[in-house]
Amino acid sequence: MAGQRIGYVRVSTLDQNEKRQLEGQVLDRVFTDKASGRDTSRPELTELLRFARDGDTVVVHSMDRLARNLDDLRALVQGLTRKGVRVEFIKETLVFTGEDSPMANLMLSVMGAFAEFERSLIRERQWEGIALAKQRGAYKGRKKTLTPERAAELVRRAGSGVSKVVLARDYGISRETVYQYLRQARMSGTPSPAESNLLPQLMERPLSGLGQDE
Repeated sequence: MAGQRIGYVRVSTLDQNEKRQLEGQVLDRVFTDKASGRDTSRPELTELLRFARDGDTVVVHSMDRLARNLDDLRALVQGLTRKGVRVEFIKETLVFTGEDSPMANLMLSVMGAFAEFERSLIRERQWEGIALAKQRGAYKGRKKTLTPERAAELVRRAGSGVSKVVLARDYGISRETVYQYLRQARMSGTPSPAESNLLPQLMERPLSGLGQDE
């Protein structure tokens, strides 16, 4: 009986398209981990290692999707092939079966080392870019967010006539973020700044005709 073809996907963020990694592959089951680069927790990979049986094939887009460093890559591939599981890497067009020649094992080490080196270069370029942006004053880091209480306070102050520039400075956010909070307030039914400013005047104004005899 032929074994199953099992896909493994790892994406760094929730909005990445995991289907693209194994596009065109006919698979019986796919395990997907969604985590940041620094997050070592990969529950779906752990489940895949338990699930795979003799005769199965594990299909991965590339070596750096399966492991973050060369030692882990070798350990995972060797652990699977010892169970009789084939490991197939699409990008590198390599297949490991456990009966590989010394040349195939050398290729695993070399290609894995290149993948690890490529990741380190990307990280280095990212940090260099951030450092240059900081020197120019262009790097702001992550966009700041406000607690619900602070956001409500911002909306109230905007309603009392405080300018967007002052609000952005006081809350440490950009003017665009100020406008986003005001738009969210309108969508949730909170009165707009103009309406909030007009409301006290309307409350003080007598209702015409109320209580008058015709």
